[in-house]
Amino acid sequence: MHVSSAESREWTVTERRQAVTLRQVAAQAGVSRQTVSNVLNAPERVEETTLRKVQAAIESLGYQPNRTARSLATRQAGLIGYCLARHPGRSLFMDPFLHTLTEAIERTGRRMLVFTAPDGANGLATYADLIAQRAVDGFILSDTVGDDPRHAWLAGRGIPFASFGRTWPAQGEQPGPWVDVDGAGACAEMVGRLHAAGHDQIAFVGWCDPVPMGAAHDRRRGWQEECRRLGLSEQSACADSDSMQAAARATAVLLDEANPPTAIVAASDLLAVGVLTEVRRRKLRPGHDIWVTGFDDSVLAGSVDGGLTTVSQPTAGITSALVRLLDTGAERSGGVLLRGRIVARGSAPID
Repeated sequence: MHVSSAESREWTVTERRQAVTLRQVAAQAGVSRQTVSNVLNAPERVEETTLRKVQAAIESLGYQPNRTARSLATRQAGLIGYCLARHPGRSLFMDPFLHTLTEAIERTGRRMLVFTAPDGANGLATYADLIAQRAVDGFILSDTVGDDPRHAWLAGRGIPFASFGRTWPAQGEQPGPWVDVDGAGACAEMVGRLHAAGHDQIAFVGWCDPVPMGAAHDRRRGWQEECRRLGLSEQSACADSDSMQAAARATAVLLDEANPPTAIVAASDLLAVGVLTEVRRRKLRPGHDIWVTGFDDSVLAGSVDGGLTTVSQPTAGITSALVRLLDTGAERSGGVLLRGRIVARGSAPID
């Protein structure tokens, strides 16, 4: 039987069963083969209802695009690069984020290429090497820092990318498209709700400077601005490392003050658990004597006794927006700012 070269490029071999073709996917979804090809290679061109219908057919039939054939036909690798952070303490949120991001990219017929690189400008050589080898078609950036050099470097070379996180440049717009969660807004809302519950001594536990992560400053800024708006004192202490032990030491400083706080907003769930440790060590009751909140709604939030009130980040919304911007936003700057959602538990039973 003669098979056209166009169709053969779309064949894939699966173990112990006949290969599924692009023609079969098109028939199952009731669309043309070109539409299926668009879903795989340029999903931004496809109407949302049709996109979901084709994706359902792909999943139902178990269709897997042949990456080697597609690469030869389109001169694309079918891979999106993602650099793993060198900050293990921050993996409580980033691990589920990476899993969800991988699924979002795979729904477009591509895969993730995970790599490591040195921080800052020293890591640009790794990106340059991947580009020179045509190993990836673009990048998803995360763990952004102030004036992160990767964004301008990639944008200046016309390399597709999307960033999870802002870089807060001193001048001008952040290069390239980005998605972020409004940490300042979420922490301000947390302070407002704690104040409405009767607290007027609301402290903050964050990380000591210099902290490269812009999100850390964003969260502190939200707490600080809302305290000022409400006329509250600004009690704060910093953890000298990203650990529960460091957060416990910072909490001890706050609780030893003449007017100790009645509520503590922590910059992350990991720090919040350290705060809870010191609170309990002093025989104080979280959610009664002192209210404690975190950020990220990580696995820790549901595992501590009574549960931790925290801010949930919309992981699915973040990853879907990143993939969309990666495919459609390479020629522009600007981004998408998503809202965090407060999840109330026993450590701070806010309404």
